[in-house]
Amino acid sequence: MLQLHIKDEVSLLKAVVLGIAKSSGPTPTIEEAYDPKSAEHIKAGTYPVESDMVAEMEGFRKVFEKYDVKVFRPEVLENCNQIFTRDIAFVIEDKLIKANILPDREQEVEAILHVLDKIDDDNILTPPEDVHVEGGDVMPWNDYIFVGTYTAPDYSTYITARTNEAAVAYLTKQFPNKTIKSFELRKSNTIAQENALHLDCCFQPLGKGKAILHKNGFLVEEEYQWLVDFFGKENIFEIDANEMYHMYSNVFSISPDVVVSERNFTRLNNWLRQQGFTVEEIAYAEISKQEGLLRCSTLPLIRA
Repeated sequence: MLQLHIKDEVSLLKAVVLGIAKSSGPTPTIEEAYDPKSAEHIKAGTYPVESDMVAEMEGFRKVFEKYDVKVFRPEVLENCNQIFTRDIAFVIEDKLIKANILPDREQEVEAILHVLDKIDDDNILTPPEDVHVEGGDVMPWNDYIFVGTYTAPDYSTYITARTNEAAVAYLTKQFPNKTIKSFELRKSNTIAQENALHLDCCFQPLGKGKAILHKNGFLVEEEYQWLVDFFGKENIFEIDANEMYHMYSNVFSISPDVVVSERNFTRLNNWLRQQGFTVEEIAYAEISKQEGLLRCSTLPLIRA
């Protein structure tokens, strides 16, 4: 059995579910796109091809192997995009919470049943139907749980609005010993540079007390400022709209001092090294065209 244990985003990783790009299906139509960045690449004829995405994910898997991380993979579903496992479930403490995701994607959860079977049933939570939540919006951080959300009355008009007010209330009830800190995110169905699909698209806590942040991803300046004050301005790497678009904040920590990052993120990677991090650079630019990157592709199960 797996003894789930996740209290933050950076402690030494022991076990993870890494998504899979095999049989990811044909290029979707514009109407089928879940986000504006994918739509942009579908329209331009630059949507990623399966062989490139498989190669990129293999590079990520090899980094996990290097650091002795136990890697689980979903079972391959025919013609189904299963790259972004962070969307389908997430772990806080010793509980795995199944996400209520877009109905088209429910079968992705079935593809990780061989992993769920290794977890005590009492430690698997299924939120009620009115709770909309995805793992990209949820970040355990010691005594806090940071949650990206969108609570305006026009929530239902945004396919990019993924985590709702009911989710914040649900997490508050499930984890009474934690402080739930929610952040209103900027949403756009049509302009990728103006869309923070999830919290990890505009914010990422790192080891050594550092963080990556993009101010315009937040609708409420006071909430952005709260994070600046929490981490300290001197510890923050602020990214611009173009860097957010390329997913600079969606790196992944294997330990407090090892960060996996995209090889083209030169400005960020140089800064990380200056702060004393080991940076494992990999190619992931094709996958990023679907508005997801390294954190999105992972479902951490156990950190030391």
